[in-house]
Amino acid sequence: MKIGELAQATGVTVDTLRFWEKQGLLEAKRGDNGYRYYDDSSLSTLHFILSMKSLGFSLEDIRELLDIRVDIDSHTCGEVKSVVDAHLQQVELRLAQLQQIHRALSAMSSACQGGQEGANNCSILEALDNQPSLS
Repeated sequence: MKIGELAQATGVTVDTLRFWEKQGLLEAKRGDNGYRYYDDSSLSTLHFILSMKSLGFSLEDIRELLDIRVDIDSHTCGEVKSVVDAHLQQVELRLAQLQQIHRALSAMSSACQGGQEGANNCSILEALDNQPSLS
């Protein structure tokens, strides 16, 4: 199938497909006319990429797992697990950061009456002025 057909079949834009091809994540065969052509293995690879993207994996992680997937007999399950575990650690860190943000925002919202007085007396703006950076 041509790139437009693959894009339509998967809901991925043509530009994204071209980008992923340029990044080495997706392979296309070129016809004599210069068109990109994709086969069933390309579709399978694309579904794999989309699955990983939905779980928040980076392009580097996707590339690493695709390399393992292509040469599956030369790799171990432990290698795959180590990529997933590293990503899980990043997710856990982000969750902790989001919980910290949630607590800060909840405290600001609870402290504010939200009345009709001027914003120059707003406790949220004051708290934001004095809030230490979470990063």
